[in-house]
Amino acid sequence: MSMADRASLFPVADDTAPRQDHTTGILPSQAIRDAIAHRQIWAPDEIAEDQVQPASLDLRLGSLAYRVPASFLPGADATVQQKIDTYQMHRFELGDGAVLEKDCVYIVPLMERLRLRKRMSAIANPKSSTGRLDVFARLITDHGTEFDRVAERYNGPLYAEISPRTFSVLVRQGSRLLQLRIKQGSPLPSDSALRQLHEEVGLVDVEPGRENIKRGLIAVSVDARGDPVNGLIGYRAKKHAGLIDLEKIDHYDPLDFWDPVYARKRRAIVLNPGDFYILASKESITVPPHHAAEMIPFDPLVGEFRVHYAGFFDPGFGHAEAGGAGTRAVLEVRSHDVPYMLEDGQVVGRLLYERLTARPDKLYGAGIGSSYQRQGLRLSKQFKI
Repeated sequence: MSMADRASLFPVADDTAPRQDHTTGILPSQAIRDAIAHRQIWAPDEIAEDQVQPASLDLRLGSLAYRVPASFLPGADATVQQKIDTYQMHRFELGDGAVLEKDCVYIVPLMERLRLRKRMSAIANPKSSTGRLDVFARLITDHGTEFDRVAERYNGPLYAEISPRTFSVLVRQGSRLLQLRIKQGSPLPSDSALRQLHEEVGLVDVEPGRENIKRGLIAVSVDARGDPVNGLIGYRAKKHAGLIDLEKIDHYDPLDFWDPVYARKRRAIVLNPGDFYILASKESITVPPHHAAEMIPFDPLVGEFRVHYAGFFDPGFGHAEAGGAGTRAVLEVRSHDVPYMLEDGQVVGRLLYERLTARPDKLYGAGIGSSYQRQGLRLSKQFKI
């Protein structure tokens, strides 16, 4: 038997590969870097270290954008570009800045591409600041039949579907509106495992025995009592506000874009149909270093509204080790067809906790430039605090 044959039958372990504690789960930061090094994730321009988050990768807009008449999925028999060629209304360069107008739909090819291995799939979500600006952003792939889902062994380009709902926004080539998590295998959530994790960590700060766990998810409720000093419970977006440049941080006066919402004696808020609100969870949220969490965006059993367009919580969010004790979830809320009353403490969504394949080598927090650690009620980072 030749040396080559022996090597193929008995491969030498790769000492440079990141250590794994589990064979299934979400890839941590060091495994994401390894995937980049092995071109399972790649781009014509170098992928920067600050794109790599504790359990996700920031995705960058490419150079071109296409205005299309409506949202679409390519379906199993077509690529996204084939659909763009059929339906595009206008093509333009993003370059150093271009305006995406509210109530319009755009498709933007992303700089990153994927070449996933067997048992590898991915899921995407808007970044926190994207969701807090009511910019509806979703990932689509060639031959895709679902938004924000990348099939196992996918090999090809990625595209963002972007539709600003409230504010027109200025974006550039390289702007980051979406983030991607890569999964190895398909671990299933369970109530028993979640209860054990909650007992160990305290995932939401409720009285012992009062946690609401169903179908492997833990409930989160809304704060309609508000700040004990001024009674502020949230913000409602103005319908006719100006343009927001996504690159300008701590720049805009909140009152030019938002109307404050204050608590009533009945401790409830009535959502106007079609209006967009920023509210906060009643509970503080903790994501331990070896897990990541995702807010399930809509549950028809709890009401006619959608909560949390940007649903990823990275390892270390709200965790004392990462300087985040007491961090609440900010909720992006929109009512649908009828006015809807949210009362203080009402369940508005559920968190899915998923294990990582290993502890990440960085945690969510100020040390890596995270914007929302230790937050209470907080608008996106473009607005002055």
